[in-house]
Amino acid sequence: MRWSLWIVGGLVMMVAAVAAIGWRLPKAHSASRTARLPMSPDALYSLLSDVDRYPSWRAGLRRLQRLPDRNGRPAWVEETSGGKIPLYFERMERPSLLVGRIADPSLPFGGTWTYQIASAPGGGSELTITEDGEIYNPIFRFMSRFVFGYSATLDGFLGSLQKTIGH
Repeated sequence: MRWSLWIVGGLVMMVAAVAAIGWRLPKAHSASRTARLPMSPDALYSLLSDVDRYPSWRAGLRRLQRLPDRNGRPAWVEETSGGKIPLYFERMERPSLLVGRIADPSLPFGGTWTYQIASAPGGGSELTITEDGEIYNPIFRFMSRFVFGYSATLDGFLGSLQKTIGH
């Protein structure tokens, strides 16, 4: 019985330390990744803006539910192992810019992904994805900073994209 109290006390202290560190971390973060892809900017824009096709190429995306468009732009809910995330494109400027935003302010995180597409020298495209996010929960903020890394989701997305287009 005495050992179990020490174990529970240690776990409580560990969670308190993680929360205290998380409170001290900034809520906002920015992470960016760039990849060169063997597709024209217009073809890449078409692939990225066609959210209905995401389940066919995005690893980790269990399900996608389309919602009614918002201001003429796609809105949807992605279901992953982490739960359901409602999203929409708040800006679409063919063939060079997409900005997706998390649409639920009650989630423990929020923010945007900005997809910038440019012609690459010698052909193809250069895609830069920038995540400008906020993490409201201090424990999740700690985990994102020190365990998962701010760019883990970006890296997974780009890996799926590169595999899909054979790069």
